[in-house]
Amino acid sequence: MSISLKRAQAVFVKDYKEFSRNYGVSICLLVPILFAFLFRSAGPSLPGAIGFLLNTSFVLLTCLAQACLIAEEKERNTLRTLMMTPATTIDVLIGKSTLVFVMSAIILTIATSILGYEPASLWAFVAAIILSIILYTAVGTICGLFSKTLLEASLSIIPAAMIFTAPPVATLLFGDFPIFKVLDYTPSVQLVHLLSIRNTGFTTGELLKPLLIILAWTVVLTTVAVVLYQRRLQDE
Repeated sequence: MSISLKRAQAVFVKDYKEFSRNYGVSICLLVPILFAFLFRSAGPSLPGAIGFLLNTSFVLLTCLAQACLIAEEKERNTLRTLMMTPATTIDVLIGKSTLVFVMSAIILTIATSILGYEPASLWAFVAAIILSIILYTAVGTICGLFSKTLLEASLSIIPAAMIFTAPPVATLLFGDFPIFKVLDYTPSVQLVHLLSIRNTGFTTGELLKPLLIILAWTVVLTTVAVVLYQRRLQDE
């Protein structure tokens, strides 16, 4: 399937204009920064603070913004219009995802700087953030595809929040309970593991394990999002 950067850019510009006019959704950009100031007093060396900040922000910023962008197309009945344009499915998804990716990357960089967190390995931290943004963008796409309005899209992320944000808390509270050990392989828990690695004495294997698990989740959910998007377009 061919990719046209010009068509993807056109989708990006269109979504940027629509998103900037939606003040209700745009306010989610402030959530990570507010959390960063809230947890700043806890100290930059507290892994729990940065883990909660990032996992929550991925849902309330990345996932929510993407779900609303997709749902808005459905609410305005413009998915059929997108189908009839020369833009392919990949063009549309890249255009919409790029806006969310850029917003998430900038806001999370600012929030991380405010909190004062210093990762054990910068390249591993950046890789985990990039993969997580793509992962939660895919989750937001899936949520948006099953929503008919912006309100439904806002509510649809609640299950996503429970699935992808609750596991670190559950493993913290019930870490020794066997049934909760499976949650250790969720991307949010793996991100917390990565953030908990100390600045000294770590091995490459300790960095690669959580990254590979997050990568696997990213590939699977992105594939599911693309397939569902194509099928939902055919149903419109």
